[in-house]
Amino acid sequence: MQKLVQWIDERLPVVEAFEKHMSKYYAPKNFNFWYYFGVLSMVVLVNQLLTGIWLTMSYNPSAEGAFASIEYIMRDVEYGWLLRYLHSTGASAFFVVVYLHMFRGLMYGSYQKPRELIWIFGMAIYLVLMAEAFMGYLLPWGQMSYWGAQVIVSLFGAIPVVGEDLAQWIRGDYLISGITLNRFFALHVVALPIVLLGLVVLHVLALHEVGSNNPDGVDIKKNKDENGIPRDGIPFHPYYTVHDIAAVVVFLFVFCTVVFYFPEMNGYFLEKPNFEPANPLKTPEHIAPVWYFTPFYAMLRAVTIPFLGLDAKFWGVVVMGGAIAILFVLPWLDKSPVRSMRYKGWFSRIWLLIFAVCFVILGICGALPPNDQPYWLAPVCTTLYFAYFILMPFYTRMEKTKPVPERVTH
Repeated sequence: MQKLVQWIDERLPVVEAFEKHMSKYYAPKNFNFWYYFGVLSMVVLVNQLLTGIWLTMSYNPSAEGAFASIEYIMRDVEYGWLLRYLHSTGASAFFVVVYLHMFRGLMYGSYQKPRELIWIFGMAIYLVLMAEAFMGYLLPWGQMSYWGAQVIVSLFGAIPVVGEDLAQWIRGDYLISGITLNRFFALHVVALPIVLLGLVVLHVLALHEVGSNNPDGVDIKKNKDENGIPRDGIPFHPYYTVHDIAAVVVFLFVFCTVVFYFPEMNGYFLEKPNFEPANPLKTPEHIAPVWYFTPFYAMLRAVTIPFLGLDAKFWGVVVMGGAIAILFVLPWLDKSPVRSMRYKGWFSRIWLLIFAVCFVILGICGALPPNDQPYWLAPVCTTLYFAYFILMPFYTRMEKTKPVPERVTH
């Protein structure tokens, strides 16, 4: 076995790569609960890829056969119902762990120098993940899939001059049709997963190049022993691999509980109208996207006043797109001399709390019909969402910070 490993290693540096990224990659000793979600997102990614491959073997990407093939998977394919629920629940689980992973980055300043590129790759992953989820949203070819895609694609028509042509180019037809379904299937199954995997690899490589952040925001590479090993670091393998197994087991227990007992989550994971085949002549009573898109959908609907001769629909699209785009420039908005929220002032803490609460409220608003909520709630929360970023250069400079320790604390 040793000779075989040596033979392979002479031609492909497997051992060197393992040592660089696992056994000799030193991570801070003080990782806490919030650092589980990066590993859990990898677990969910593997689940989505594997279950997706098996589902495509029985899926028919055509307007005539898509809905029937889903019913065939659920009723006739052996364990097809389990594969479908693992995939649909996995989509929601993916966004749960990614949102918590992003919140940890905001809380501990994981986007600050020298980790700006890690954050940008992470935001690119999030953007591709949203596109991947949207493409997959149409594939069941149910009522909500059809009309949800119709609403979202029609938003591109609000862009002046090129909008209508762009929307038609995306659909491949004048309305959502089998052509749209077929191209969304190709993007969902082939193109976007390749891009997503490439971005994940770049995200990890960039992380391992500069090192992981920690709850104290202390750079462990600045304090090394005589052998060049960080005093506050431990090898990722075996310490954190074993450490993360416990989190994976707990996550899988919760995940499987949802899959086996309430995979539809009362219509939040699988909407009730989606159990009806798509009907272009029958509009659902209330059209809303899946829960992980609802904050941005609420921002879209929050804009109701035309401006500069352009209608409110256009500005709604601008606000929705800007809510995602502004995340990419976050590393250059934070002017605080410290990274972690532990040592930042009260302004940063209060604004992060406001941001998180507003994001949750927007998610609730986006899932409800407009008449079932106060008319002012979504616009106010949207304003506060952007204020968190726009005012960040000012309140991070003004506030008084606490002294950061030279070494990590436990």
